Amino acid sequence: MKKLLLFFIILFSITTFSQKKKKEDPPQPKWKIKGRFAFIFNQSSFSNWASGGENTVAGNFNVNYDFNYKKKHINWDTRLITGYGLSHLSEKGLRKTDDRFELNSVLGIKTTTFWFFSFISNFKTQYTEGFNYKKEPKETVSDFLSPAYLTFGPGMLWKKSDNLNLNIAPATARYTFVNDDFSGQFGVDDGRNTAFSLGFNLSGYYKFNLMENIQMENILTLYSDYLANVGNVDTDYQTNIRFKVNKSIKMLMTFQTIIDDNASSRIQFRQLFGLGVNYNFHDKVTY
Repeated sequence: MKKLLLFFIILFSITTFSQKKKKEDPPQPKWKIKGRFAFIFNQSSFSNWASGGENTVAGNFNVNYDFNYKKKHINWDTRLITGYGLSHLSEKGLRKTDDRFELNSVLGIKTTTFWFFSFISNFKTQYTEGFNYKKEPKETVSDFLSPAYLTFGPGMLWKKSDNLNLNIAPATARYTFVNDDFSGQFGVDDGRNTAFSLGFNLSGYYKFNLMENIQMENILTLYSDYLANVGNVDTDYQTNIRFKVNKSIKMLMTFQTIIDDNASSRIQFRQLFGLGVNYNFHDKVTY
């Protein structure tokens, strides 16, 4: 009888332990790291073409890296966006078509299901000189770290997922840096190399599938300076549409609009379309 009772006690203990193990949630990843490389090539050639045309060869590469950290109430998202492009036009030589380095980071502490206390930081610049080709000889209009922008400040983050979020930062500091050659431009006073502004910053990100194998990514940043030109809103909006042909080949359409009176009195617009190689070179999850 004692042996039978002992057997039932052991059996009950094993069953209870097994049920508890089944009910336990699987471990959640702390880090999600994903990198993507894309190279787009364009070429056009004309020979005895009655309507005219210029021989063109163009190439553009983009590297994006996403670092997402989650642990209990902590959420930390960092995104690196960088790209460079050149085109060669017959009789006109090389011209830059793209030049970008941008690092975004948002640290959040959860307050409710989708809301976080946040702190944002952003740094962006370019790699090489930029020129105004409409003037002869061509005129240098920008350079490495001229301008460069550093933005940071506290706020509130609403995050539904890694593909949908909105950050509101009502007290955001922004520094603009230039070298001596560009002093007096990009909102920097003549004789100085830096300019400071304090304002309202709103940034949003939304990525979704338009249909099978077609993905649309939207990146928006709005900034209004309290210290100068109150009510004037700097806008940077970019849309990327990716068409998946297969695992490695994709078509890309990019549309970007920038409104910034300190950089240009006109609305800036950039458009890119091409077929290229896409490679996910780093996709890692750590627990």
